[in-house]
Amino acid sequence: MLNHIDPIELPRALQHMLERERASESTALPRRSFLKVVGAGGFALGAFPHLAMAQANGQPATGLKPTEQPLAFVRIAPNGEVMVTINRLEFGQGVQTGLPMILAEELDADWAKVRSQHGTADAAYADPLFGIHLTGGSTAIKHSYTQYRELGARARAMLLSAAAARWNVDVSTLRTQAGTVIGPGGRKASYGELAEAAMALPVPEKVVLKDPKDFRIIGKPTPRLDSRAKSSGQQSFGIDVRRPGQLTALVAHPPVFGSKVKTLDDSAARAIKGVKAVLRVPLDRGAEGVAVIADGYWPAKQGRDALKLTWDDSAVEKVDSARQLAQYRELAKQPGPRAFDADMAPLATAPRTIDAEFVFPYLAHAPMEPLNCTVQLTEGRAELWVGTQFPGVDAAAAARVLGLKPEQVTMNVQMAGGGFGRRGLPSSDYVVEACEIAKAARAAGINAPVRMVWSREDDIKGGYYRPMHLHRARIGFDERGNVLAWDHVLVGQSIITGTFFEGGMVKNGIDATATEGMREPYGLPMRLTVHHPKVNVPVLWWRSVGSTHTAFVMETLLDDIARATKQDPVAYRMRLFGDKHPRHRAALQLAVDKSGYGKKQLPAGRAWGVAVHESFSSVVAYVVEASVKDGSPVLHRATAGVHCNLAVNPKSVETQVQGAAVMGLSMCLPGSAITLKDGVVEQSNFGDFTVARITDMPEINVHVVPSADPPTGIGEPGLPPLAPAFANAIAQLTGKPLRELPFKLA
Repeated sequence: MLNHIDPIELPRALQHMLERERASESTALPRRSFLKVVGAGGFALGAFPHLAMAQANGQPATGLKPTEQPLAFVRIAPNGEVMVTINRLEFGQGVQTGLPMILAEELDADWAKVRSQHGTADAAYADPLFGIHLTGGSTAIKHSYTQYRELGARARAMLLSAAAARWNVDVSTLRTQAGTVIGPGGRKASYGELAEAAMALPVPEKVVLKDPKDFRIIGKPTPRLDSRAKSSGQQSFGIDVRRPGQLTALVAHPPVFGSKVKTLDDSAARAIKGVKAVLRVPLDRGAEGVAVIADGYWPAKQGRDALKLTWDDSAVEKVDSARQLAQYRELAKQPGPRAFDADMAPLATAPRTIDAEFVFPYLAHAPMEPLNCTVQLTEGRAELWVGTQFPGVDAAAAARVLGLKPEQVTMNVQMAGGGFGRRGLPSSDYVVEACEIAKAARAAGINAPVRMVWSREDDIKGGYYRPMHLHRARIGFDERGNVLAWDHVLVGQSIITGTFFEGGMVKNGIDATATEGMREPYGLPMRLTVHHPKVNVPVLWWRSVGSTHTAFVMETLLDDIARATKQDPVAYRMRLFGDKHPRHRAALQLAVDKSGYGKKQLPAGRAWGVAVHESFSSVVAYVVEASVKDGSPVLHRATAGVHCNLAVNPKSVETQVQGAAVMGLSMCLPGSAITLKDGVVEQSNFGDFTVARITDMPEINVHVVPSADPPTGIGEPGLPPLAPAFANAIAQLTGKPLRELPFKLA
């Protein structure tokens, strides 16, 4: 999700957009001193001027940005418990543990007393580099690593100053250890004792951070703070929100995207016990739906099932997957804008050539927790409970729909059961839908909180898929595998066009998220032509975005060249890396060493497969073992070599790569495609949309290249190279390269 490059690498237009966003927040939230906020039984190191709280001791403004002020992020109770507020959505990736680890390291907190909670849509919780509220693009730890270290260091400095004042000693004579300040003569004071005095002190703008060699929390395998609640069934998610008097709404969505209600007979629905209202509501992309509001999920579902509806789809395109593929093939023959434009003359005289076509289907996100949002309206205010990747964007969208000012909307970010990009949409589709229902309900005299829930079928049929793509390549190379010219065409919908990211991420008509992962790190002489057709299917980033297809194309074609020239695929890649890509070399070598590639004898009928890919500034290499059983590919073992710089929590890195590998495997399995017939999505639940099950699971071993450099992204990079590594192993066995996902061997 989201483009993952650092701000200094961002296209100029996007950089300007982010600067404007930061400037607008600065205007709304002027510089100020830390404000005193007294909590229940403790204090919060956090406050905001628009809360109209009194300034502490009349201190002058510090000049620190909202994202730099520990007041918003740390609460220390009298018993020493430290509550850390995270500026991201926790939906399985581990940030509710990773970010507190970073802050607690510099705070020198007692880790056993550290807890965490979600932030809100306040400016303090914006991404410190992008300047907007987001969870995506594997940016959480990468962008907030220095931020949370400095927050912890500033809070620690305040505690030291409070202790120095209490004991009338020089602060230089003090040290901290596991939530305690230690002074001359063995004096000790807990953070809980010092907290109230510390919070009234000025906040230092500059602090000295620890040398990584002195870390005692960062870099240590650490159990997740939410593991006990999740493993015991006690964890609450957005779908579990319960407000006094709350009602539940389900929506009948049109089967063809963008359609409207033609006729409606709701008499049977209204007769069902528990149904409170049946309301026509506007939906995303100009569509219209019918919301059934009831006193629980089951009566709402029964009411929706009882609706007699016909739809007007006369004004919208009815997409057919087979016809769409034929159209893409024709479009691939046409001239178009180019991302790269190397000289293709050597193709005519190349000793050897490869011609290949690749087809990638639409993919559903299918998180375990379907989409949901609870809205409570009162006079002049709205309060939302939702697991969102874009709390600021969604709060603004809610304000627009409800006719409120942004400050009249309170956003309560909830734990989410997965998302993979689907909970971070520029149009805020499902949040807007929930607000439209709440608004219509209030107009109908219903003054109760309304929890809108999507069923599993709604979630899979409801749109915003990873786009369908077609790739065509013609490659000329010599007998040593040197690529002389690579002519490539990519056809697929743009994710970014029409969103607020377009100005900085679409250049010359080409969506940068569609082409990421092409050509590099191999520096090949490539001409890349791109077509972005407009299709009536909503599309969105899906875990690892463009790399979901570009890595497969690049890594399988490189294996084709290696096989054609009788070269070992690892040695071939290492030669292409040269001395310019040490992180790629290190990741691949680690995977090779740990897997036993080239050293151990595989069982009969198995073959090795190799792939390596960089995405979100991290490199992941896989060496896999696979076979073909009864005509179906089987993945037995995957060994990952990971270079993500410093691993803040190695346990989270391991689980993130394993989870990404499972999604990468799912792309390969028959039944994992989303297809359309006459404009209607043909899949509806896990019975006809395949995800990897326990019987499909290989042994997955994850190994991390040691590094003390600031961490890079890890939530998504484990996905892209899994499928091509698997495909390359199958090609070694069958002699036939795989050109389509999901795999088809016949």
